[in-house]
Amino acid sequence: VQLQASGGGLVQTGGSLRLSCAASGRTFSSYRMAWFRQAPRKERDFVASISWNGISTYYIDSVKGQFTISRDNAKNTVYLQMNSLKPEDTAVYYCAAAPKTSAWGRNPTQYNHWGQGTLVTVSS
Repeated sequence: VQLQASGGGLVQTGGSLRLSCAASGRTFSSYRMAWFRQAPRKERDFVASISWNGISTYYIDSVKGQFTISRDNAKNTVYLQMNSLKPEDTAVYYCAAAPKTSAWGRNPTQYNHWGQGTLVTVSS
């Protein structure tokens, strides 16, 4: 599956953005999807994931209640709605896919398909 992320940009503290990740290729619903982010000079960190059917979601504690991951299998797209953004949310955001039968995890090595990344900058 090929992934194309979009929706990043510059936003002020407290603002919102919605990231999208469009998939092409193999059946989108065969994959668990996730968002990761990488801040300058830091490692790539897990943010959120969603099951193949959208029923189960998982977030890191720091974004619970602030970010929402969702997917539309008819549109082959996964979203990340980000509200109340803070400067520490500034990063390149990546979408990733793992086979739905694989074990859930937060390690980037568990995901074998990646989008190109979209930059989110939150100004103070």
